[in-house]
Amino acid sequence: MRSRIGLAALMAVVAWSAAAQEKGPVTNLPIPRYVSMKASEGYARRGPSGTHRIDWVFVHRHMPLRVVGEYGHWRRVQDQEGAGGWMHYSLLSGNRTVLTQGETLLHRRPRSDAPVSARLEAGVVAWLGECADGWCLLEVQDAEGWAETSRLWGVAPDEIRD
Repeated sequence: MRSRIGLAALMAVVAWSAAAQEKGPVTNLPIPRYVSMKASEGYARRGPSGTHRIDWVFVHRHMPLRVVGEYGHWRRVQDQEGAGGWMHYSLLSGNRTVLTQGETLLHRRPRSDAPVSARLEAGVVAWLGECADGWCLLEVQDAEGWAETSRLWGVAPDEIRD
């Protein structure tokens, strides 16, 4: 019986370690994580330097991007479709945004039966506020409200508190 408990404890530690999020070697921040673009145009390069070929140009200011790697002053980023490359960290911001996926309703409270304050089309970039219980508070232009996280790209499941 004792060896079964020991084995179960060991398996739990291994599972916990695998679930523990990787940290970036430069910033010690979680990898992956989400950021937004500061500029209205940003080059994604094949490698982490200004001499590498440009593979992709992002042209939407505040677009959310997922950081999947770090090297010096460079961050490897991806958009919602997985396109991307290495971008200089000065082009990125920790001010968070999300991208709507399909028509997204903003509710006055984080409940599907709450009054709707706005309807957003697919592809709208919105500022991200707090997230809880499957809902995130968003702000876009003059509208504010709660959207279901299943309708958003740019927020990780572990960021949503229960």
